Amino acid sequence: MKIKKQILHGFLLALGVLVYVALVSFIMHSGEKAFGNDNQIFTVVAMLMLLVLSAAIVGSLIFGLPIYYIFDKQIRPALHQLLINLGWLAVLTTVVLLLMI
Repeated sequence: MKIKKQILHGFLLALGVLVYVALVSFIMHSGEKAFGNDNQIFTVVAMLMLLVLSAAIVGSLIFGLPIYYIFDKQIRPALHQLLINLGWLAVLTTVVLLLMI
């Protein structure tokens, strides 16, 4: 795969992570208003289930394409894609942190 296409894929995947995290943050922020705080055991179970689901979704977005390349015996593109994905994720995280200032 051409490097420009890998960079675009990395950006889109990192953007997908950002959108997913923003959506989960919105749900968590407004969750107490919507669901109340009556049954704490179900709240803990729901938060742990959300953690597992989030790890699976974000892991798939960041590591899915590099793993696909590895299964296709393309080690160098897999490493490039992983570094590009992590790089874009770092850039978007920095942008979000700078917006907080």
